[in-house]
Order: sequence, then structure tokens, then C-alpha cells
Amino acid sequence: MRQPCYGLAVRIVVCDPGVGNVRSVVRAVERAASASPVVTADPDVVRRADVVVVPGQGSFGAFARAMEGGLGEALVETIARGAPYLGICLGLQVLFDSSEEAPGARGLGVLRGSVRRVEPGVDASTGVARPLPHIGWNAVAPCPPGVPFLGEATRHFYFAHSFVAAPEDPRVVAGTTEYGATFPSAIAKDRILGVQFHPEKSQGVGLKMIANWVASLAAGRRTPALEARS
Repeated sequence: MRQPCYGLAVRIVVCDPGVGNVRSVVRAVERAASASPVVTADPDVVRRADVVVVPGQGSFGAFARAMEGGLGEALVETIARGAPYLGICLGLQVLFDSSEEAPGARGLGVLRGSVRRVEPGVDASTGVARPLPHIGWNAVAPCPPGVPFLGEATRHFYFAHSFVAAPEDPRVVAGTTEYGATFPSAIAKDRILGVQFHPEKSQGVGLKMIANWVASLAAGRRTPALEARS
């Protein structure tokens, strides 16, 4: 059933691959989009989605296995026909070809590149190695400034991860974060948005990000990251 969402009747599907608790994401979408998403792992339901949200916690390998049996193909087809896609944490990482976390496991391959382990380095103020996973609040700087989903300036979001995307095309990077080294914390291309942080755990700023994204869909805008730098 399609629900009203910023003046539009849309079917928002939250894909549940069974590798993490999606309930917090569902609640965040409900609050930010004023809509009731469908939660499913059924490939046919995913194919009929107007908007698809893919959260994920756990390992890349388990997530990739969950994509087998038709779910991965359904996501690729849905993205290919232009349906907006929001990938959260592993939902971002599986857009790429592969991950160091699970050699041999295949991602969706929608974007060229791989996923690599975070290189946290040493905290210069203490001389102590930064821990992994990278857990807690950290800054996300929009790249280029003005990407509407992230706000006009740096915002802090909640992270919980040990791996990050390494895209072949740097133009898809919509936001960056520092944790030892600089890594892409937001990816955007066409109607794809992927975030390494957890907006559903980022309180008001996370809800605002989701609301901004949904509002941009209602306005018919494409994700601006590539267009702004083409």
C-alpha cells in the first residue's frame, strides 16, 4: 500500500536481509518521512518499490549471502530503473564490488570500487592507537558543500564500523570523515545515497538528514554530487 510522503503517494520499502535489527531504521523513516514503510526480503516486493532503504549491521559476507536467492538482483534492477536508494552502513558497502572483510564475497557492483579496513592510526594527543571498531559521534563534512541531505555545513553523526568504501570514482564522494585517515562517509550518484554512519541512531540530526533526502525526492531532484563537479 502506498503511503503519502511529502505530498506524494509512494511505496517505501525497507529491505530486511536478516543480518541486523531494522526496527530503528523503520521508526526513523516513519518519523522523518511521515509514512509507513514496507519491511521485506521478498525480491518481488523490492522490485515494486518506489523508494528502497537498505540498512545493515554485521559482516559484509553475511550480507552478501543474504543478497543471494534473487534479493540482490532485485535491488540492482530497482536501482537501474531509477528508484531512489538509501544505503546505511553495510547498505552502502554492498553497493561496491567486494570487501576486504570477506574475500570472495560479491557486492551488488552498482558502483565500482571496494571496501577496505579503516586505518585509525594513533591519537596524536595521547600516543595511543585509536580503537576499532570506530564507534561514536564524528563529524561529516559535505563534499561539495551544500549537498542537501547532509546540511550546509559539517554535522556530527553516529558511527559503528570497521570498514569503509573506497570508490574508484572520487566524484561519488558526498561527505568525508576523519578517523586517523580521511574516508568517504557519504556516497551519492544519481538517485543513490549511501551513508557509513547511522542516521537512525543520530537523534535529531539523523532524522533531519532522512527528511532532507525524502524532501529532495518529492521535489524530483537527482543526487547532486556528480552533477556539481561534472
